[in-house]
Amino acid sequence: MPSSAVSSPPTVAGPELSAEPTRRGRRARRGMLGRPVVLVDGVRTPFGRAREDGLYASTRADDLVVACVRELLRRTEALPPERIGEVAIAATTQSGDQGLTLGRTVALLSGLPEDVPGYAIDRMCAGALTALTQTASQIAVGAIDLAVAGGVEHMGRHTLGADADPNPRFLAERIVDADALVMGATAENLHDHDPRLTKERADAFGVASQQRYAAALAAGRIDEDLVPVGVWSPQGWGLATADEPPRPGTTLEALAGLRTPFRPGGRVTAATSSPLTDGATACVLAAEETAAELGLPVRMRLVSYAFAGVDPRVMGLGPVPATHRALDLAGLTMADIGAIEVNEAFAVQVLAFLDAFGIDDDDPRVNPDGGAIAMGHPLAASGVRLAIQLARRFAADPSIRYGLTTMCVGLGQGATVVWENPHHPEYASVAAVPSTASAPSAEEAQP
Repeated sequence: MPSSAVSSPPTVAGPELSAEPTRRGRRARRGMLGRPVVLVDGVRTPFGRAREDGLYASTRADDLVVACVRELLRRTEALPPERIGEVAIAATTQSGDQGLTLGRTVALLSGLPEDVPGYAIDRMCAGALTALTQTASQIAVGAIDLAVAGGVEHMGRHTLGADADPNPRFLAERIVDADALVMGATAENLHDHDPRLTKERADAFGVASQQRYAAALAAGRIDEDLVPVGVWSPQGWGLATADEPPRPGTTLEALAGLRTPFRPGGRVTAATSSPLTDGATACVLAAEETAAELGLPVRMRLVSYAFAGVDPRVMGLGPVPATHRALDLAGLTMADIGAIEVNEAFAVQVLAFLDAFGIDDDDPRVNPDGGAIAMGHPLAASGVRLAIQLARRFAADPSIRYGLTTMCVGLGQGATVVWENPHHPEYASVAAVPSTASAPSAEEAQP
């Protein structure tokens, strides 16, 4: 079965299947099979720079996630902790304070009941997004009703790939190119891939990300996503309340002299790359009927999701096939999408995605509050950060019906989730619809 599929009884209220087959033989339909799943709430820590004097230099990675989970419990008073059926926490480097089955240890450290299980998960940059979709699938098939999903990366303590031992066959048998193991090199390859992906466009996008983030911060739109974290430094205890990576005064003129660390005379610079970052995220997911039963808020409804693989040399192209696949599953096109949160691992990767769908660089649907180039990218945590920002945009603009979160993933993958806005006038809750259904007809059955 494809990894993007959710095997469960079809929901009673779902629209009829289209006769148009997709590339994988699945007929286009609006949404996944199974019970509808909603995002109840999500939070993140302020993001810190991954360095010896960074915001979280003396803070444990697991404590960052615990702060997020505790804040979710505090904000969501109607959530009974004993009803949580799973805690899934992602980390790209699973050792030290990011090891020991993070989902289970974080559950215990957060004060959840002992009978709440948990697990750790890794899909590099899409770790938290995978934790979200895996637990959503568990909810959809009726295995659980509520879940906590999130991710953490303390890159100041765990440099990407520092403890990895890649199989020598990768290079000896030319399974992947040497560039595939260096994310910045894959970004340079993207510039080579398409002459439209110029350094000038990437520089302009990097500056715009900083400017958009600064405007969102000044307008008070960033703070509501954050949970303050107690931190220790040589000066004593303090409170982390703001992101550390942003550089609001960045200008195009300042970018001109920056070195290109991944290739002599290259095009990728620090200003068009996400900085090395420490941080954590977490969210609560629920069956829509469970949210209605408990009186929990509904910030978004999951419509579909998909993961896809691409040539690892051009890892940044991953969001393109993943988005096509997710839109196919949702029965939608990009014209139906009113809000897009794309992870800015590198500016060129975002531009490649925009070009693939004919979207302008300054399209207001895309990252209006800035992205990872400004605020940082703590690898396995970023997928939930994207969801949190999209949910905030949904609440602010009920005219948007559908949005998506998407990101590239190391070693040549992409991940996309399509969401529906519960504030839209045409949103119809299906929480009251019985979750049982008869077997699909021969016409509806998947081949």
